[in-house]
Amino acid sequence: MAADKPHLNLAVIGHIDHGKSTLVGRLMFEAGAVPAHIIEKFRAEAKEKGKESFAFAWVMDSLKEERERGITIDIAHKRFDTDKYYFTVVDCPGHRDFVKNMITGASQADAAILVVAAPDGVMAQTKEHIFLSRTLGINQLIVAVNKMDAVEYSEARYKEVIEQVSAILKMIGFKPSEIPFIPTSAFEGDNITNSSENTPWYKGPSIMQALDQLTVPTKPDTLPLRIPVEDAYTISGIGTVPVGRVETGVMKKGDKIIFMPTGTAGEVKSIEMHHEEIAQAVPGDNIGWNVRGVGKGDVRRGDVCGHTSNPPSVADEFVGQIVVLQHPSAITAGYTPVFHSHTSQVACQFISLDKKLDPKTGQVKEENPTFIKAGDAAIVTFKPTRPMVIEPVKEIPQLGRFAVRDMGMTIAAGMCMSVKQK
Repeated sequence: MAADKPHLNLAVIGHIDHGKSTLVGRLMFEAGAVPAHIIEKFRAEAKEKGKESFAFAWVMDSLKEERERGITIDIAHKRFDTDKYYFTVVDCPGHRDFVKNMITGASQADAAILVVAAPDGVMAQTKEHIFLSRTLGINQLIVAVNKMDAVEYSEARYKEVIEQVSAILKMIGFKPSEIPFIPTSAFEGDNITNSSENTPWYKGPSIMQALDQLTVPTKPDTLPLRIPVEDAYTISGIGTVPVGRVETGVMKKGDKIIFMPTGTAGEVKSIEMHHEEIAQAVPGDNIGWNVRGVGKGDVRRGDVCGHTSNPPSVADEFVGQIVVLQHPSAITAGYTPVFHSHTSQVACQFISLDKKLDPKTGQVKEENPTFIKAGDAAIVTFKPTRPMVIEPVKEIPQLGRFAVRDMGMTIAAGMCMSVKQK
């Protein structure tokens, strides 16, 4: 039974059309999670539609709309096993409109595969996804230099792409020397499970081997309980069932819990995972739980569940450190974009720009700057326009990170340094 294997959540990130879905489909197929006849069926169907290269991608993109448009929309959760671990793949959409999903998706990942197509190299979203994954707390990275078949397995091109990617990784504190850069063709299957004859010059691990070299992060089960609510359902005969992923702490049947920012409290009647009842839930578990005394109207996406003895922090104001990824002009005090943190989306006002930092060293460059712009790092005081749960990243890192969005793009990514509670 695979439950005995340690579990890791894996995000697959990178620019649109660089082969993320195909890579995931290929991994699932090679790990035996998808039977060959299904791939064959997809192959035939894809050929019929003149999209032969999409066969593996369709394993993930099972939504019809995605097939028609040839892009990934929903975050699909799929599972496959390697020798050492079992993985849940959080397939993160690369497309612009879906960066929001990427934010909620990547924040659930223990490690990421960054897919960079060899012909294109680093593109805008490649950068954005690297920044975001770092800010969202992903510390383990594998880089797949994909579509090597399209550059005739050129070692020179592979090295160029490594240089491009390494430059960005260094900027944000990753050490390229500790990251495997694997030349792959997800479509042809090169270096996915075994070493490929097409890249005799490459001596490193295959994707599967690199996945087995990842380490399981220590479970934050000694921290206070925090479960961001993804949704709440009403199930006949049971009642209201919030669902979400346990970020920190442990929840047991009979626990007295509270949902913030609403302050609705109750007692845990039952906990379910993968349609089976469990006695307790630990970090990483995607669960549904039923609470005595809590109705459908009392819980919504963005709320955070904790024990009544140590409730989640509701911020009146908070201080955050941000990196401005892009903004068409300058950002000044008074700006009020939308903050995405765990499962919540709340507009927050920039109350004061406190310090401008050197993004490479983190040292203070300027006190109380009048404005900040793309490329700047800064410490800013924010005020949520309605109650919002956020925790200092030093205390509960899983609930201390956020992304700032406006005009359909990610403006900044950041982490919460301190909270002034309501």
